[in-house]
Amino acid sequence: MKKYILDLTVTENIRLHANYVLIKLTQEESLPEMLPGQFAEIRVDGSPTTFLRRPISINYVDRETNELWFLVQLIGDGTRQLATLKKGDTLNVVLPLGKGFTLPQSSENKVLLVGGGVGTAPMLYLGEALLRMGCKPSFLLGARSKDDLLQLEQFEALGDVYTTTEDGSMGEKGYVTMHSVLSAHKFDMIYTCGPKPMMMAVAKYAASNNIECEVSLENKMACGVGACLCCVEKTDVGHVCVCKDGPVFNIKKLLWQI
Repeated sequence: MKKYILDLTVTENIRLHANYVLIKLTQEESLPEMLPGQFAEIRVDGSPTTFLRRPISINYVDRETNELWFLVQLIGDGTRQLATLKKGDTLNVVLPLGKGFTLPQSSENKVLLVGGGVGTAPMLYLGEALLRMGCKPSFLLGARSKDDLLQLEQFEALGDVYTTTEDGSMGEKGYVTMHSVLSAHKFDMIYTCGPKPMMMAVAKYAASNNIECEVSLENKMACGVGACLCCVEKTDVGHVCVCKDGPVFNIKKLLWQI
C-alpha cells in the first residue's frame, strides 16, 4: 500500500480525560486509503526534547467529513506537546504504516474486539469496517476505572459493548479475561490491543478455546519502516520488525508462552 507524507490540518483537539486527547485532522484532498490496525508516524514540532516521530494507531477515518482521528495518551514530552495543538494547526504525518487486521471471510462470524487502555484506539476503526461488511462486532473494553473508558458512545453505535474496570466503578470488576461474556458466548474470532500482559492473557484464552486471534503489538517504534530495528519481535520465522511486518500478528506466529 502506498505511503504518504502529509501536512494535515487540525479540526479539533478534544481533551477526553486528564491523560488522553482526541485529535481530528483533515486536508482538502480525500484522505488516502487506510486499513484498521495500521498506524502513522507523527512529527512533533515545538518540543526540544522530542527528536523522533511518535507512532500512533489510526483510531478512525470519517469519510463523510474527510477526517482522520488519533487517540493520544499523554505519557511524555512528545505526546504532551501534541495535546497543545489547536484548530487550524498543521501536523505532519507519515501513513499508512504497517499491516492491519485480517477481516473475517464471512459476515456470519461472531467476533470479539478486546481493548485495554489506549489499546482501544484501533478497535473503533476495525469495528466500523466489520459492521460495514455486515458483521456486527462485540467489544470488550477494560480500564482502571470508568473515567478511563473512552469513546463508549462511538463503540455503542457499532455493536454490543461490555466493560471491565479494576476498581469496579463500571461494568464487571476485574480484568477483561474475567468477564462473563467469554463464557456466555462462543466467538469465532478475537482481535485485541492493549498492554502486553492483557494481550497475552487474551491470546491464552483464545488458544485454549481454539479461537482465531490477532493481536496488535505496541512495541516501541522509531522509524516505522523497519530500518532502526528497535521494535523487533521473535516469531515462528525468526525476528521481525513489528512496524513493518506487524503491528498485527496472528497469535500462532508469536512465540509467547501461551
